[in-house]
Amino acid sequence: MFQTTVQLLYPPRCLGCGTMVDSDFGLCGSCWRDTPFIDGTVCDSCGIPQQGKEDNHRTECDDCMKNPRPWVQRRATLLYKDQARKIILGLKHGDRPEVVRPTALWMARSARPLIRDNMLIAPVPLHRSRLLKRRYNQSSLLVQALARETGLPYCPDLLVRTSQTPSLDGKTAQERQAVLQGAITVHSKRRHRLTGRPVLIVDDVMTSGATLSACAEACAEAGSGDVFVLVLARVPKDD
Repeated sequence: MFQTTVQLLYPPRCLGCGTMVDSDFGLCGSCWRDTPFIDGTVCDSCGIPQQGKEDNHRTECDDCMKNPRPWVQRRATLLYKDQARKIILGLKHGDRPEVVRPTALWMARSARPLIRDNMLIAPVPLHRSRLLKRRYNQSSLLVQALARETGLPYCPDLLVRTSQTPSLDGKTAQERQAVLQGAITVHSKRRHRLTGRPVLIVDDVMTSGATLSACAEACAEAGSGDVFVLVLARVPKDD
């Protein structure tokens, strides 16, 4: 009765355009078509779509073959454009945490090839000054929801930013790496949680991968097992 009353007062609306839909946390048909989900064959290192069919062998794009990543495998759920970009900006800057639940469901499906026994999930960290300004870490919210969907344990403060880095927008991959040098480390009181076990690092968007590389390297240096990466969206390489 209570649930029915709530639905009458607050009918479910599309995450993209706000029109009424059949169920909570969904997309209308039009927004679903405009949301670029990634499926099919992808690069195992960066998650970008690739041509051809999967053949049970590792697939890598030319860029990742030339520049190996410091993680074993990575997946992305969406391409960062069109409706996906709008949804993520709403989560990141528009104070719309209600998008976390459905996007975590999407990410859980993308994460299936990455899941390992005894895996620990951790978010890409925000510096405390940025966290105070934004009031929440969107990657941490995604991690909590993803942990509920997968049943895997998570550690929200496994990684910490030891310095406040400037915005990486507009910087080259090399410049991003230089800015992040030594800026991310494993929390001294959480190191025991990752010793010898696989770690899944989660973020909302990947551009060059510099931040995720810094996180993966920090985990490896602290004695983790294999490191994997999952992001909600991947910026297309031709953008």
